[in-house]
Amino acid sequence: MEITHTSPFDALIWAGTAISLLGLLGLVYCIIRVSRAKRAQLDDEAMRAELKKVMPLNLGALFLSVIGLMVVIIGIFLA
Repeated sequence: MEITHTSPFDALIWAGTAISLLGLLGLVYCIIRVSRAKRAQLDDEAMRAELKKVMPLNLGALFLSVIGLMVVIIGIFLA
């Protein structure tokens, strides 16, 4: 029987992975939302309004992805 030792840094790696995936899902949501607005052929003002709504979500999702990847890298270095 093989005994596997899990370190607390393994949990850090998995938490970072989950955060990164959450950010990735947010980015996909932003892409879908903008492509729907493009297909709706909105006028210039409506398209600008939609993009202004999506931009904070996009930046937040990108931030989550970067933070998650940083947590994964820190977990790997410390493990």
